[in-house]
Amino acid sequence: FQMTTLGNLTPSSTVFFCCDMQERFRPAIKYFGDIISVGQRLLQGARLLGIPVIVTEQYPKGLGSTVQEIDLTGAKLVLPKTKFSMVLPEVEAALAEIPGVRSVVLFGVETHVCIQQTALELIGRGLEVHIVADATSSRSMMDRMFALERLARTGIIVTTSEAILLQLVADKDHPKFKEIQNLIKASAPESGLLSKV
Repeated sequence: FQMTTLGNLTPSSTVFFCCDMQERFRPAIKYFGDIISVGQRLLQGARLLGIPVIVTEQYPKGLGSTVQEIDLTGAKLVLPKTKFSMVLPEVEAALAEIPGVRSVVLFGVETHVCIQQTALELIGRGLEVHIVADATSSRSMMDRMFALERLARTGIIVTTSEAILLQLVADKDHPKFKEIQNLIKASAPESGLLSKV
């Protein structure tokens, strides 16, 4: 009998993973502009709340670096990779250095490849994984939607950027609440999640 994962988030036990948000993917990924703007919100939130951020880039020599709209200031790691999963030796080492890390908030591209493989590896290591549905996409909506469904069935939490940010502040009296509220004042774009396509 498996207990349902409740997915409570606290800044001190959370790490953000930003996966392969690279220039070369811009024309190919569905709703990439939306994904980028939501990814930016998440990284601003991480900076406000002091949450470590780990960033990977898939074969940047060929696919370019992270898109310029995404501000990587203060990221703990920005690593090139050829493996699809973000769980590289350097990432494992970084996770081991963060005391009490329990939850990984994961977003980027592509949902059915690097995001899916990263999530499965992390959950296999006993971490709780939150996938930000409005900040992850694929070249095909079919691949994206089936990946989100599969991951949800594996006990991975599929959620939204606003839910994550408000869960992390938890209280309107939180010293950073006003700043987080400003990030989400305009609702995040739906990035095709509600389309019937």
